[in-house]
Amino acid sequence: NDQAAMFKGETARMSAFVGAFAVADLVKTTLGPKGMDKILTPASGEGELVITNDGATILRSIDIDNAAAKILINISKTQDDEVGDGTTSVVVLAGELLREAEQLLKRKVHPMTIIEGFRLASQVARDALTASGIDNSKDEAKFRQELLEIATTTLSSKLVTDSKNHFASLAVEAVLRLKGGHNLEHIQLLKKAGGTMADSYLAEGFILEKSIGIGQPKRVENARILLANTSMDTDKIKIYGSRVRVKELDQVEEIEAVEKEKMKKKVDKILAHKCDVFINRQLIYDYPQQLLADAGVMAIEHADFDGIERLAAVTGGEIVSTFERPDMVTLGECALIEETMIGEDKVIRFSGVKSGAACTIVLRGASSHVLGEADRSLHDALCVLTATIKNPHTTHGGGCAETLMANAIDKEVPNVEGKKSLAMEAFARALRQMPYIIAENAGLDGAELVTQLRSEHHKGNNTAGIDIHSGNVGDMAKLGIREPMKLKLHVLVSAAEATEMILRVDDIIKSAPRQRQQGMQGMH
Repeated sequence: NDQAAMFKGETARMSAFVGAFAVADLVKTTLGPKGMDKILTPASGEGELVITNDGATILRSIDIDNAAAKILINISKTQDDEVGDGTTSVVVLAGELLREAEQLLKRKVHPMTIIEGFRLASQVARDALTASGIDNSKDEAKFRQELLEIATTTLSSKLVTDSKNHFASLAVEAVLRLKGGHNLEHIQLLKKAGGTMADSYLAEGFILEKSIGIGQPKRVENARILLANTSMDTDKIKIYGSRVRVKELDQVEEIEAVEKEKMKKKVDKILAHKCDVFINRQLIYDYPQQLLADAGVMAIEHADFDGIERLAAVTGGEIVSTFERPDMVTLGECALIEETMIGEDKVIRFSGVKSGAACTIVLRGASSHVLGEADRSLHDALCVLTATIKNPHTTHGGGCAETLMANAIDKEVPNVEGKKSLAMEAFARALRQMPYIIAENAGLDGAELVTQLRSEHHKGNNTAGIDIHSGNVGDMAKLGIREPMKLKLHVLVSAAEATEMILRVDDIIKSAPRQRQQGMQGMH
């Protein structure tokens, strides 16, 4: 087919490299505490602007046709799903590894030799990183301090960096409430424009952005909650796909009366559950609202799918659609439900829910863009903290871990024969590019700092890293710059595997676009 295309050998490899370099360079400037932000505008011109420096968010929003670039975008998404942070680091490291591989290919080193050397280097780096891990999970006070340091380090590169200590304590408090659980559904992030980011706070329980029906109780103690996803609007005539012919208006009233009676029976079945609060995912029309109000039941309508699912999780109730068997339905429980105000909006607060782990972090900020980025930043911090609680080994940030791994590879190189050793040296150089880029993004002399850092580690100071604020090499342990071991390992392994996958390519085949049928073409 004339429309199909095939790139072979060097052309295919160059095409893959160019796409990967473009993606890595796009997010490179966002790396580190002094990284820059990107403005993402929708292609159609409609929709919201997004201002972010989160690698996964940036890469998710760009449309790319290059195969290698898509591989890097995929590893960034996987990093986001698995750990929650390090989405930029993994793409930048993969880009640097490919740059080094390109230089080796120019020196006539075979791709399979490079892959073999990279594999050896990756294993040495993993062993060195694992050996340097610190685990203080047995000491509660020390582990809490470590979690605070991890959250602060994660938030340092985000928009919320000025209030990072405040947000770090909110995130740690929320995660520790889960008591070792990993279900982030129990932590709700609620965005409310107004005030400053420092006004954000953690509220116990669950907050629903809805209002209570007219004439119903605004406060219920020791509530029994029935959660439902059912139609509550059949007091109006709704006959779809058919025609009803009546001779006089009285007959319309008779049909309405039957519909009303049906709705009354449904409400009676709901009241048979002996609930104090009825929360429905769908609308509740005026007549059933009135019947529930007469029975002294608080009714909340249109609690969207996310809200009703989360309520079921935190109150311990079941979502029901039919009401024939009250004995088989588990009602949710809550110590207090009341209407309250946040800023200028009315919300419903559920305090003392059955799942004591549940809490809501109320985010305040000047605009929707600020709140959106604060939400993404805090979500990253919460994901990283839950990953750390699962796997409590930690390591140091600020380029410390990368230098440690690079030095370990350099020590191993003399023991490896052949051209594989060239690939191992290249792997070490790529790792050292990470602290170099962090320093350059902060306006510092990256080359000078990386050589100082290498020298400090050679002297045995294995906690040395780049102190962005003083512009020198500092002790990461004293500065509290800490990251989870899982994050660093995942970045290393994912970047190495993606690089290997791209290096193996020698042909790129593009399929021809699907042909339209003749009849369709004739119509135009």
